[in-house]
Amino acid sequence: MLRYSGWGRVVLAAVALAVNLALKSPLLLSAAIAVFLIVALVMAFRSRGLRGISGLLVLFADLVFFLALANAPGAAMWIAPAAFVYLLGETLAFYAPLELTVIVGICAVFCGAISKPPTRALEPVVITTGVLAIGCALAQQRQKRETDGLSHRLADAENSAAKAREEERQRIASDFHDGPLQSFISLQMRLEIVRKLLDRDAQAGLQDLKDLQVLAQTQVRDLRTFLHSMRPVDVDGGNFVAVVRRLTETFQKESSIPVTFQGEKTPVGLPRETTLEVLQMLRESLHNVQKHAGATRVAVSLEKTDKGLEISVDDNGHGFPFAGSYSLEELELLRLGPASLKRRARALNAELLLESRPGRGASLKYRVPLA
Repeated sequence: MLRYSGWGRVVLAAVALAVNLALKSPLLLSAAIAVFLIVALVMAFRSRGLRGISGLLVLFADLVFFLALANAPGAAMWIAPAAFVYLLGETLAFYAPLELTVIVGICAVFCGAISKPPTRALEPVVITTGVLAIGCALAQQRQKRETDGLSHRLADAENSAAKAREEERQRIASDFHDGPLQSFISLQMRLEIVRKLLDRDAQAGLQDLKDLQVLAQTQVRDLRTFLHSMRPVDVDGGNFVAVVRRLTETFQKESSIPVTFQGEKTPVGLPRETTLEVLQMLRESLHNVQKHAGATRVAVSLEKTDKGLEISVDDNGHGFPFAGSYSLEELELLRLGPASLKRRARALNAELLLESRPGRGASLKYRVPLA
């Protein structure tokens, strides 16, 4: 665009020079236009940006060029409106609304101050087109601010998404390391023991092989549960309570642990992203019960209150190694409790309460704000 602007200036100056020479305008005016034409040619070939002092000097030169044409002898000044339109387009494209306002003001005052009727006739044209150009510049500036704001928000959203993906990868890696990977390492060690045992006592080795078969079946079931916990939760086609009910039924079917579910049928009103996070927290809680608690029954409840959505998962398993009730802040300070669930609770700005009863089970409760 800068190149087109430069060559437009050259064409305009060449036409103005030709018209003034043809009409035998004053020599001083023709000489000034010729100098301006030479400068325009140099600028067109260099094609440098209109920035800083040099840009203001170029704008000033174009302004003087228009004023000279506006004050030219009658027949030669017909090109002045074209020069003004070019001046407006250049200022609108490369400068701020302030510069454009100053240019329009100078041109309007000049045309109004000159007593020659042709020049004074330019004043309404200058004012009308100038005001329209200023309006366009202000709208363009506002649109640019809005676009910049959207770009910043988009960049923030992309950064948040990248951070969330990284946290999810770390969580999956941690869960896989603590779950299936440890199980397979244990299986590998047991196989090595069985191999040595078979060399000494075949009967005892065969019995250990049967135990390993049961262990392998357990590991396959745990791995399936782990993979199932990685699948996205479908929250379409039903309300939140119905989805949670299906989640608990699936858990009961896969783990053979009876689950008691209690929840209201009223709509919860959580955003989709928050709903997915809450469901993932609930799924991880149930997975931890199956993997670590040794529970024979689980109770899940949902309740919508004025303070938010309250969810609890209670089991009658082994409990945690520590005893008592701890909030999220206390768990983080003491470095206790499931790290993944604490991380998700922080991301949701949710309250978390963990109650551990060693030998008698545990209770995990969290409250998610609805607004």
